[in-house]
Amino acid sequence: MKKLLFVLALGAFAACGNGTSTDAAKDSTVKAIDSTAGAAKDSLNKKVDSLKAGVDSTVKAAKDSLKK
Repeated sequence: MKKLLFVLALGAFAACGNGTSTDAAKDSTVKAIDSTAGAAKDSLNKKVDSLKAGVDSTVKAAKDSLKK
């Protein structure tokens, strides 16, 4: 009976694994994706602002040319 309990206890300890977690790897992947998405969003916002400024100046020039 003692041998059976020993085998069961040994099996229970082996089933627990080595105690490592993959949560840290998942978190770092999520952070990398978030930072990449943030950089892409910032880059896109700069391009949109640049295009908006160009359109605004073109519209203003067209209005000025019509006034004359």
